[in-house]
Amino acid sequence: MAEKHESAKSRRKEAAPGKTERDAATSDPTIELAPPGTEEAPLVTIGGVEVDLDDDRLPIAIEEAAFRSGGYPYGHKLDDKLYERTLHQLQIELLKLQAWARSTGERVVIVFEGRDAAGKGGVIARFTQHLNPRNVRIVALDKPSSTEAGQWYFQRYLGHMPTAGEMVLFDRSWYNRAGVEVVMGFATPAQTAHFLNEAPQIERLLVEDGVRLFKFWLTVGREMQVKRLHARRHDPLKRWKLSPIDYAGLNLWEAYTTAADRMLRATHTELAPWTVVKANDKARMRLACLRAVLLAVPYEGRDLAAIGGNDERIIMSAPAFLAEGGEPEG
Repeated sequence: MAEKHESAKSRRKEAAPGKTERDAATSDPTIELAPPGTEEAPLVTIGGVEVDLDDDRLPIAIEEAAFRSGGYPYGHKLDDKLYERTLHQLQIELLKLQAWARSTGERVVIVFEGRDAAGKGGVIARFTQHLNPRNVRIVALDKPSSTEAGQWYFQRYLGHMPTAGEMVLFDRSWYNRAGVEVVMGFATPAQTAHFLNEAPQIERLLVEDGVRLFKFWLTVGREMQVKRLHARRHDPLKRWKLSPIDYAGLNLWEAYTTAADRMLRATHTELAPWTVVKANDKARMRLACLRAVLLAVPYEGRDLAAIGGNDERIIMSAPAFLAEGGEPEG
C-alpha cells in the first residue's frame, strides 16, 4: 500500500510543473526545519479522499469533516473567552493542589497517551504553565539507548517517578510498548502480551505505595488528526513535532485502533483506571483533564464551585468508551 501511495505521488509530481529545490526552500520555510525522514509526506486516503500533507491546503471534504470526525459530540469549538476564564480558575486550583502536595509529601503521576496529534503536549503545557517548576517535571523520553534497550522494560520509566511533594507528567509513557512499538513492529507479540500482563501489577505497586496515578487516553477522529498534522507540516514553529513515525502511522489507522482498544481493555483497573477524553476540541479536552485531576484529589482549600463538573459528553471511563465502540474506525 505504501509503495502505491509513493508511486502515485511521484507520478503526480513529475506531471506537474516543478520548482527547483531552491525555489521550494525559499517559498516554504518549513523545509529546512524538517526532521530527518519527514521531508516528504506519504499520501493517505480517507473516505475516498486523497490527502497529501505537503500540499498547501487540505481537501475541503477533510477540512469540513474534521471537527465532528470520530463521532465528536459537539458541532463547534468552545468559546475562547469562556475557555480562558475557566482555564484561569482551574490553574489557580492546580496551584493549591501543588502547594498541598508539597506540604504533605504527596506524589502525583499523570500519564498522557493517545494517537499522534491528539493534543498531549498542549494539555501538559496548560497543567504546568503556572506551577512552581521546582516541584513539577515533564517526562518525554526519546527512543531507548542501547543500554536501556537491554534493561527490564519498565526500568527507565520507574527512574522518573516523583519524590515526596512532586508532580510528574508523562508525555507518552511505558504504554509505548502497547501502542507504537507493537504497530511499528518494534516489539514482538510476546513482548506486548507480557507488557499487558505486567503493567497493571507495576501500577498496583505504585498506587499501594502512595502514588496518585492518573492515566488519560486522548482520542481524536482521523480527519482531525490529519488536519493537525497538516498544520504542523506548514508551521515553522511546529514542524519539529513531526517524525517519521507520524508519517508511517498515517496509513496504519486501523492497526492503532486495534492496539489502543486492546491496551485499554487489558490495563484499566480499579486502582489505576484509564480516563478517556474526546480531544477534537483542544479547549474542551484540556479543561476536562484538569477538572478530572482536581476533582479526584482532596487538597486543602479545594473550590468545587470553581472547578465545576465533568463534561460527560467527552470524558468517560475506558469501559464506557469501549462499550461505545472504542477508538473510531478510519
